[in-house]
Amino acid sequence: MNMVPKNKVTAAMLAFFTGFMGGHKLYLGHTGGFIGLMILLIVSINVGIPISLFVGVMQGIRLLNMSEQDFDKRYNRGYVQIKRGPLEARRDAQMEKYEQIPVNKQRRSSGGSNPVNVLRANPYKNSGIKKYKDFDLEDAIVDFRKGLEIAPNDVALHFNIACAYSLTEKKSLAYHHLSRAVSLGLKDLDRILSHDDLAFVRIQPEFEKFKSSGFRVNPFTSFQDSEATSSQQEAEKVLSEQSPDMDDKLLAQLNKLSQLRKKGILSEDEFIFERKKIIRI
Repeated sequence: MNMVPKNKVTAAMLAFFTGFMGGHKLYLGHTGGFIGLMILLIVSINVGIPISLFVGVMQGIRLLNMSEQDFDKRYNRGYVQIKRGPLEARRDAQMEKYEQIPVNKQRRSSGGSNPVNVLRANPYKNSGIKKYKDFDLEDAIVDFRKGLEIAPNDVALHFNIACAYSLTEKKSLAYHHLSRAVSLGLKDLDRILSHDDLAFVRIQPEFEKFKSSGFRVNPFTSFQDSEATSSQQEAEKVLSEQSPDMDDKLLAQLNKLSQLRKKGILSEDEFIFERKKIIRI
C-alpha cells in the first residue's frame, strides 16, 4: 500500500477546525501529540477556558507559515524527494570531495589501532553528514560533537562541524574547529577560502588574522582563556560551598569537560558554556 504524502494546507485547516481535539496530529501521524491535545481538551473543559482551542489555532498558523520544504522534511520524510537546487548540489559535491582527503596515517592511538578503522566505525559521522545535507544543522552539530568524542582527531569531522557553525553564525566555534582541522593535517587550505558554507566566517573582521596564522590560531583564544580562568575560579568557589558528595559529582563532570577541551573536542566557548551549566546546578 502506497503512502500518500501529507499536505500542508490540509494539516493547517484540520488544526484550525479540529485542532482543539488533535485532529491535525492524527493526520500527521503524531499519536503522542493527539493524546496530549485530548488531555488538554479535558483540562480546558474542567477549568472553563478554551486552552486547547487556542493551541490548535496557533499550531494551524505555524503550519501555514512553514515552507513547503520544511514541511516535507518534518512530515513527509521518506515519501517526498526533497528538491535540491544548484546550491545544494554544489554543497554536496564540496563535501564529497572533502571526504576524500586521506587520513594522516602517522596518527595512531596508544593501542596501535588504525585511525581509518576508527573513523569507519563512527556512527555519528554519517548521521551528522546526512542531517547537515538536509540543513538540519543543530542536530548535525550534536552528532558531529558525539562523533568527535569517539574520534577527536578526525579532520573531516572538525571541518564539517566548522561549516555547520559557520552556517549558524557561531564564528568563534567555527574558527576553533577549522584550526583543529588544520593542525591535525588538513592540507588543502583552499577549501577554507572557497567552501560555500564558510562564507560567513570569511566575511568576519577576524578572518585576516586567522588567515595570516596559517589558519592555526583561533583569534578568540586569548579572550576565552581569560574567561576560562574566571570560570575556573568560580567553579572552585562553588565547590568549596557544596557538600562532600556533591563535590565528587561536580569534580567528575568538570574533569570530563577539561579532558574534552584538551583533546580539542570542545572549543573554549563550548567549555565555558558547559562549565557554567554545571556549576549552576
